[in-house]
Amino acid sequence: MLITQHGRPAAYLVDVETYERLNQRLAILEGIARGEQAIEQGRIVSHTEAKKRMARWLS
Repeated sequence: MLITQHGRPAAYLVDVETYERLNQRLAILEGIARGEQAIEQGRIVSHTEAKKRMARWLS
């Protein structure tokens, strides 16, 4: 639902489910953007090293 103020768009009112879905999508897109920045900056590790780090993190 579009809410207007003085005849101009001012805000959208969305249901909770839509809001939560949008927040999840935003979090995914932010994660992808951080990953792309890391690649551009050369902050990468090999697959083997990534598996080691994840194993420690998940333990």
